[in-house]
Amino acid sequence: MMAEAELAYVAAAGASGLAVAVAAWAWRLSRRAAAVEAELARRTLSQDTRLAEAEAALVAFPDLRLRLDALDRDETGQVPPAALAEIGRRMGVAPGAGVGEVLARLGAVRPRLERLAAEGEPFEARLTGPGGAVALEGRVEGGVAWLRLAPAGPPSTANGAEGEAESSLAGRAAVLAPAPTWTVDPGGLLTWANDAWLEETRLTLAEARGRPGGFDRGVDAMVAEAARSGVRQEGFRWTAGGGRRRAWRIVAEPLPLEAGGGALAWALDATEAEETRDTLRRHVEAHDETLNHLGDAVAIFGPSKRLAFHNTAFQQVFGLDPAWLDERPTHAELLDRLRQRRQLPETSDYAAFKAKELDFYGAAEASPDDSWSLPDGRTLRIVRQPHPLGGLLVIFSDMTDELKLKSRYNAQIQVQRATLDKLNDAVAVFGSDGRLRLHNEAFERFWGVSGDALADAGDFDAVAALCVDVLPDPTLWLGLKARVADPDPESRVPIAGENRTADGRLAAWLTRPLPDGATLVAFSDVTARHELERALMQREAALAESQALKREFVGSVSYELRTPLTTIVGYSELLEHTPDLPERSRQHAGAIRVAAAQLARSIDDVLDMAQIDAGEMELARAPASLAGLIAAAADKARPRIEGRGATLKVQADRGLGDLDIDGRRIGQALDHLLDNAASAVSEGGEVSLSARRDATGVAITVEDTGRGIPYHLQPNVFDRFVRRERGGPGVGLALVKAIAELHGGRAEVRSEPGRGAAFTLHLPARAAVEDAA
Repeated sequence: MMAEAELAYVAAAGASGLAVAVAAWAWRLSRRAAAVEAELARRTLSQDTRLAEAEAALVAFPDLRLRLDALDRDETGQVPPAALAEIGRRMGVAPGAGVGEVLARLGAVRPRLERLAAEGEPFEARLTGPGGAVALEGRVEGGVAWLRLAPAGPPSTANGAEGEAESSLAGRAAVLAPAPTWTVDPGGLLTWANDAWLEETRLTLAEARGRPGGFDRGVDAMVAEAARSGVRQEGFRWTAGGGRRRAWRIVAEPLPLEAGGGALAWALDATEAEETRDTLRRHVEAHDETLNHLGDAVAIFGPSKRLAFHNTAFQQVFGLDPAWLDERPTHAELLDRLRQRRQLPETSDYAAFKAKELDFYGAAEASPDDSWSLPDGRTLRIVRQPHPLGGLLVIFSDMTDELKLKSRYNAQIQVQRATLDKLNDAVAVFGSDGRLRLHNEAFERFWGVSGDALADAGDFDAVAALCVDVLPDPTLWLGLKARVADPDPESRVPIAGENRTADGRLAAWLTRPLPDGATLVAFSDVTARHELERALMQREAALAESQALKREFVGSVSYELRTPLTTIVGYSELLEHTPDLPERSRQHAGAIRVAAAQLARSIDDVLDMAQIDAGEMELARAPASLAGLIAAAADKARPRIEGRGATLKVQADRGLGDLDIDGRRIGQALDHLLDNAASAVSEGGEVSLSARRDATGVAITVEDTGRGIPYHLQPNVFDRFVRRERGGPGVGLALVKAIAELHGGRAEVRSEPGRGAAFTLHLPARAAVEDAA
């Protein structure tokens, strides 16, 4: 029984505990439900608040946001009335119309709305209605396609968009800006322009609105691209107007969608800048052209050490490929190329040489001139200086010829100095600054001063102080100083004079201006020369006296000889014509007559030569027939020539005409030439007498086939009283030469020993007189 009672107690206790546990669980469950209910109420209130705020945000802005999937079901939700009214007014919908009527006006973008809804392709567009422009933007967010409609640009008023823009400070500035400025819609059509644009295009705003607003098609395309792509565009254009060309820099800036999209464009006048740039370009081209005409090679390396410019001489000096130079090699590459072509100085450390050349880029001022001795024998002077725009300017001058000239100049100076040292005259050269440049050893001896003293003296005054004791004449030294130091051209004239030295010598001096501005001063001791001149003058007087005595003697002797010769000739002729005179006696009388006539003729020749030597012979010029003179001379000489068994041949050109000559003297000369030929010709020989015109006048030639004249006697054949193998001493040929020279002509001989001789008498053309016939 006890066991049942315990079981019942345990069961009751268990039931009580279960009841207590259930009650506690229910209490806790009720409290949790109450907390959940309170949290749900709080969340509901928060969502309502956020929804109210979102609706208020939608209503606060003048745009519409619509779900595309609700358009056809007219489940567009709450729509801000003000935004709907503004969008409807712009799209031309009647006031109070609903969303459906507004959406009905979107037919132009219907395909893009369908692609947005079907494929999620976003887009932006702009529609212009009767009341203004509307911007459309379609996007996908949260799996829903949304469409946003907003007014494009500021809302239109009764005064128009441009009126409100101009009412603001920024709008006023845009209108009055000097640069043409305009706006276009997303389609590239002009919506507004300022006064500068209207003045440049000669249009009104009403005429321009609704069409492309650029200056040309290129500008229109660029501005439309900025409106379409939303990317800033820039360009450059030239326009013509008003009789001149103008340059414009065009800038097109896309406008934000909130402002209605499109683009704002302005044209900046760059004419002055472009003209300046063109002038600068021409100056640079002229500078380059000038450098190309220089004989020196010029190379300009930029800050990057690349070749920026080179003239023609640079390519020619080094013989480099122009195409390779156009690639703008670096300075280091140029040095390497020159080394390969052996056009750099030979060096054992090329790396150090190259580094030194490239170190000049860091120099702040021009480096001292340098020189390169190239393996091909040329010498180049190198000038390096920083370029004003950065980099390095290098000038290469070929000094080879200059060094050769300097070497030759120095050699010439040494030769001149050695030559002056060999002169007996004392010579000194003073520069234009009055300093002593050069003197010879005779100068030191003449003045009795040493070379060191002259070197220490330096200028003219100090040199004169050393010499004044020898020649104490202050006036002379002042005059010489004026010739040396005075730059006046009237002072730099040659002068000369003579002075006595302190020791009694007679010193002659002279000055000569030199081309380089220097002055040569020379002194010489002419004491002995003056004594010699005095002696010569005395001898000349004695000679003149002896000549006078000789002429008097010759005249007296000739006169004294002519009288008995006349008697001899007369009596010999009388004997020749005496009848009954034996033949042998007659021959003797003839020989006496011939010898006497020849002696008389020789006396006449001597008298003629005496007159010529004294300058007293005067020609009796008159027109004379040259053919007649030749015929007369031939007739006179023919008996003697034919008497020796020879023949005489006469040949004269036709048209010789008359000559303005002394006929008697020319006949005398021909007689002597023919007598000379007759003496030389032998039996069976021939003598020819010819006359012809040549380039200089008339030539008369007497030629024989005799024994000729030895070569060593031919130079003296016309000398007087010289023994000759053709007739002994005489004056006949000398007289021929003198007569020819008196007429302005000459006499000459051609002979080959054993083959005869030819004597030619040349008379100048001015002696010829044209034949009237």
